[in-house]
Amino acid sequence: MRALLDLVLLVLKLYGYVIIIVAIMSWLIAFNVINIYNNVVRSIWTSLNALTEPLLRPIRAALPAMGGLDISPIVLLLLLFLVEDIIVTYIYPNVF
Repeated sequence: MRALLDLVLLVLKLYGYVIIIVAIMSWLIAFNVINIYNNVVRSIWTSLNALTEPLLRPIRAALPAMGGLDISPIVLLLLLFLVEDIIVTYIYPNVF
């Protein structure tokens, strides 16, 4: 059972890295540092967006409009950290 919890924690940590990569990539695309018309960049961008958008969309809908500032990745990262902390603090010690 602990191996399953370790796997869940690893997936949550990797998903956090994906969220950070998507946020940085969106800044680089917005400032025209990387070009979305490049096939490699577009394929990476669409695949990472497909991973993160299902969880970011409801958060964006719940947050008020902030004038072009998107803090939904930060909120999602905080929720991921909360879930990781709950697993490590309360669930992991009680599993044999």
